[in-house]
Amino acid sequence: MSDWIDIASLDDIPQRGARVVKTTQGCVAVFRTADDKVYALDNSCPHKGGPLAEGIVHGASVTCPLHNWVFSLETGLAAGADEGQVATYRARVLNGRIELEAAFLAARSAA
Repeated sequence: MSDWIDIASLDDIPQRGARVVKTTQGCVAVFRTADDKVYALDNSCPHKGGPLAEGIVHGASVTCPLHNWVFSLETGLAAGADEGQVATYRARVLNGRIELEAAFLAARSAA
């Protein structure tokens, strides 16, 4: 059984928007889709370090604001790029609150 850490109300993130959660090992972008699903990815694009949380959310993807690389919110894979992927982390909505899996935060802190 996983432990979860409450990070925000679902209403704190607009639909098709994002919020940055700071950890000791870097920033995580938490995204909310138009149908209220939440996803958590590394905030930094592997191409040029663009802040993915400032990108455009469309469907289950986000477009990097710097050079338009498109990443799957589900897998972290870049679409149409020769290579590129960002780490994904488990996130969920429970009783209107967004939670991240605690094991992910512990793993990031220990890295």
